[in-house]
Amino acid sequence: MPLDQDLDFGTPAPRGAIRSVTLEIDGFNVTVPEGTSVMRAASSLGTQIPKLCATDSLKAFGSCRLCLVEIDGKRGTPASCTTPVEPGMKVTTQSDRLARLRRGVMELYISDHPLDCLTCSDNGDCELQDMAGAVGLRDVRYGLAGENHGGQDKDISNPYFDFEPSKCIVCSRCVRACDEVQGTLALTVEGRGFDSHISVGGPDFFNSECVSCGACVQACPTATLQEKTVVEHGVPDRTVKTTCAYCGVGCSFKAELKGNQVIRMVPDKDGKANHGHSCVKGRFAWGYASHADRITAPMIRDSIDEPWREVSWDEAIGFAATRLKATQAEHGRKSIGAISSSRCTIEEVWLVQRMVRAAFSNNNIDTCARVCHSPTGYGLKQTYGTSAGTQDFDSVEDADVILLIGANPTDAHPVFASQMKRRLREGAKLIVADPRAIDLVRTPHVEAAHHLALQPGTNVALVNALAHVAATEGLLDEDFVAERCETDSFADWIDFIRDDANSPEAAAAITGVPADDIRAAARLYAGGGKAAIYYGLGVTEHSQGSTMVMGMANLAMATGNIGRRGVGVNPLRGQNNVQGSCDMGSFPHEFPGYRHVSDDATRAIFETAWKRPQDAEPGLRIPNMFDEACGGTFKGLYVQGEDIAQSDPNTQHVEAALRALDILIVQDLFLNETARFAHVFLPGTSFLEKDGCFINAERRINRVRPAIPVKTGMAEWAVTQSLTLAMGYDETVFSSSAEIMDEIATLTPTFADVSHARLDRDGSVQWPCNEAAPQGTPIMHVDGFVRGKGHFVITKFVPTTERANRKFPLILTTGRILSQYNVGAQSRRTENARWHDEDVLELHPSDAEARGILDGHWVSVRSRKGETTLRARHSERMAPGVVYTTFHHPETGANVVTTENSDWATSCPEYKVTAVEVAPANHRSPWQEERSGSAREARRIKRDDHVEPAQ
Repeated sequence: MPLDQDLDFGTPAPRGAIRSVTLEIDGFNVTVPEGTSVMRAASSLGTQIPKLCATDSLKAFGSCRLCLVEIDGKRGTPASCTTPVEPGMKVTTQSDRLARLRRGVMELYISDHPLDCLTCSDNGDCELQDMAGAVGLRDVRYGLAGENHGGQDKDISNPYFDFEPSKCIVCSRCVRACDEVQGTLALTVEGRGFDSHISVGGPDFFNSECVSCGACVQACPTATLQEKTVVEHGVPDRTVKTTCAYCGVGCSFKAELKGNQVIRMVPDKDGKANHGHSCVKGRFAWGYASHADRITAPMIRDSIDEPWREVSWDEAIGFAATRLKATQAEHGRKSIGAISSSRCTIEEVWLVQRMVRAAFSNNNIDTCARVCHSPTGYGLKQTYGTSAGTQDFDSVEDADVILLIGANPTDAHPVFASQMKRRLREGAKLIVADPRAIDLVRTPHVEAAHHLALQPGTNVALVNALAHVAATEGLLDEDFVAERCETDSFADWIDFIRDDANSPEAAAAITGVPADDIRAAARLYAGGGKAAIYYGLGVTEHSQGSTMVMGMANLAMATGNIGRRGVGVNPLRGQNNVQGSCDMGSFPHEFPGYRHVSDDATRAIFETAWKRPQDAEPGLRIPNMFDEACGGTFKGLYVQGEDIAQSDPNTQHVEAALRALDILIVQDLFLNETARFAHVFLPGTSFLEKDGCFINAERRINRVRPAIPVKTGMAEWAVTQSLTLAMGYDETVFSSSAEIMDEIATLTPTFADVSHARLDRDGSVQWPCNEAAPQGTPIMHVDGFVRGKGHFVITKFVPTTERANRKFPLILTTGRILSQYNVGAQSRRTENARWHDEDVLELHPSDAEARGILDGHWVSVRSRKGETTLRARHSERMAPGVVYTTFHHPETGANVVTTENSDWATSCPEYKVTAVEVAPANHRSPWQEERSGSAREARRIKRDDHVEPAQ
């Protein structure tokens, strides 16, 4: 479609308006909500009042003096952006007087602006240029010879955009966007009058507090802030709307292109998850789709010791199917399985689990959610009846208290973090429970009321203590519990939670958090108004991950903080389609829609649709697949879009399992760590080539549309279908991803009214979306829980077996950083690597001093499972006794040291608690040495050196 440019109403719509106001603009009546600006009211009529400082993503500012209007009965010419409508108001937007004033203002701007429009990168997309035309400016009386701001050096330090101060009109839109939209406050206006200028608070953009979210670039009305891609290639000329393929926020974007070349990604104002905002990854880090490392042709090899051989799609799929069928013939029906990807669309994931159940004839299907949020699914289903978060993101705008546990949204979910920060700056209170002092503990204009710096592995003791205070101090919502919850389970729970073993004093000895701090936080959560819980992998990736999810659900129910706006229990999902991959039945014990495989009626539905018997026995989870592979009974695996050799714990055990397989099929964009053990490599597609849907953390089903042709020659869902056909299952053949969505809707009750056509027509919806909820479900459990009555669960604290001791006295925990994503396969292949080119180990200065570790020097990190080497960074964010690293670079080998410990209910690995010792190092670990030098270069696969081309 042609370039899709949004209508800019100049000022935001008023929030919470109840009454309407009718006024007259240029002789026409218009009715708008109370609090609307005159500028926005005029825009709703189709009248565009000239403007420069105003844009509808920012509060009215009134500085450019271009949007002047005349209002009967009012003196002067007020700015339409800052003037609210009034009943009966009569407004004139165009007159000779206004035209003279506007031309005079525009003359002043142009007199101090380079007149290089024909060669400017913003030519054809410049608001200053547009406004000069709109006001009829034809000459500049002041000349261009006087003092001006021309000739200033361009700041090209940021890898994604340039800053050219000579073209700045000091409208402050960039400063206000950094404040109001992003909340970083990295930009300011320094100086007064003629000396006013934009300052980044550092030597340049790259070396400042700027987080490169792009809000300033989006807001700039001139070429002052401009994407390097636009400077190089020119203004785009067509648009495709799609969805970001990074984190679980699920931001909507407009891919803007020239031909089939992506020029820029612009956050969509109509995006219901992001409302026109973005982060550095979604906005700029999409270049991996065309990276030189990308593999676009299928490859096979008989043995992992042989070089890859490039083949046709038919040969690759035939080779894979033959090996899979031979493996089943020798080792049995249940000797093969698959792992689906949370980076793929729901349609692609659906076909993988369908292939396993219909063509492989077993339930050996699992997903990467196993190692991140499987405890969320288990815990929320036990207590509330459904395996998903309770709120939409916008619900946070009504929260009075926010309890943030084991999550770091400014790094992992930055667009939602900006929304949360706006609410905190409006007065909401924040409680952070995290071993590390994340940014939200103290950041510009935001400071947590409480930081509960608990010891890793003690979450359950903390949440029980919070509930204990609420239960013993009369802070429970007894009416809510009586009406909405089970009487028996609540009675058992209240007896348990009131026990002194759950008191803040008892918890203090376990968690390291002072009892008074626990009491104060509990009183704030239970008594501070509408309270919302947001949590991440710091909750789920523990041996008691499921217990903790149920503990939070108990706390929310007992205090009545569920079923309305501003409250809830909200998992912040890590990857773009983690929720969707779970919804599609990617677990070995559940069909799509979270229906157990042992249920006869459910099996009958799928047997009828797929015309194949369905196994009533749950299949293997990912850890079980590894164990059985090492034991010799599991011999074939299809891995869709996951790098399990890097992402899963106890790396050496994972590699031993992969090495033991007779057939390993990897489908991905790049030859990752897992592909070192593969026999078949099936190239995948980037999000820019996909057609389907992602489902984000708020259950929102978002369309993903292809912006460029498929580089591999075959859509990813079609690859899975071709393998399914080659395995001998040919009951249904799809011709498009839309048809796959239709089958999803037919067989999954919560998706009954969802189709590509409906999403294309109406926009995104949140499941359940069916006859009972035709418009979708922003807030869950409003009138009752999905399971009926809310169920309380006894959540006894059981200490992890992974504890510090004399040999391993420190506890290692892990997390993410803003510029990188998951195992880094995508983000490392972009300029984002300039911000984070290696994983480092953060440790408290006292721990470093005791071990003679200097800041920036190499250290050995050793656990009972393995050893790796990292560069040390002294950090006051860490409590003594706790160290921290990220896991974005394969060379780091963070999971070489993590253990096989896992959640008792779901086998989610306990990444967040590993006992280690840290010591100065002058060498890399043996594991790293094995993967360095010539061996790593050989694995990087240069096509002309290491791949035999197809004949």
